[in-house]
Amino acid sequence: MTTLLSAVLSPALSVPVASAAAALPNERGTWFDAPEIKDGLARATFETLAMVGISTVIASALGLVLGMILVATGRGGLLPSPLLNKTLGFIVNVGRAIPFIIFVFILIGFSRAIAGTGSAWQGFTVPLTISAAFYFARLVESNLMGVERGKVEAVLMMGASRTRIMFGVLMREALPALVQSVTILAVTLVGYSAMAGAVGGGGLGAMAQNAGYYNNRPDVLMIVVVVLVLLVMVIQALGDMLSRLVDHR
Repeated sequence: MTTLLSAVLSPALSVPVASAAAALPNERGTWFDAPEIKDGLARATFETLAMVGISTVIASALGLVLGMILVATGRGGLLPSPLLNKTLGFIVNVGRAIPFIIFVFILIGFSRAIAGTGSAWQGFTVPLTISAAFYFARLVESNLMGVERGKVEAVLMMGASRTRIMFGVLMREALPALVQSVTILAVTLVGYSAMAGAVGGGGLGAMAQNAGYYNNRPDVLMIVVVVLVLLVMVIQALGDMLSRLVDHR
């Protein structure tokens, strides 16, 4: 009797269970209906924008100063100083050689002192900025060295001061290239911020790893990738537009 009841009830019970299991993914929602996207995409995007924005601004300022010193103290510069130039060049090269992820571990104590934490997007902004500053310094040096030497010599013959030459000639002539370099820096930092997210830095990188990869949600992972691509495209478009606006050559 028991065997007969089991044989009769088992198919009837298996249908609702199978239906519930099949309906579970739909109840969770996919793509933009997924709770991970609804609850976390805006916050993750803000964290990425904050990391990239703050790091770009500060790294650009620091890198600009370093690049100007490298040009001014180099051979044929406005203030030639071989010792200072080689020392600073060595420091910049060492900073560029250290991978960003290693900077995170080396500077974790410094990050805690500056940002109050060694993790989350606030803590990762510190090593991101320092690593990017060394990279941008070489871009600035290359941009300034690309200015035609004849223009500098013409201003020198008119008795212009070193400050006037640096800011009135070199910086002015290299401004479009400098804007493009800032654009390259910002786009690079978008990728670095995603790497930071994989090791506790928050942002879109963390969302792609935790909500997308670990939870086996390719839809969430794809949305994060699309947002990152759109972010890079917007940054590049703005950089190109600003570069054309400041180009008075």
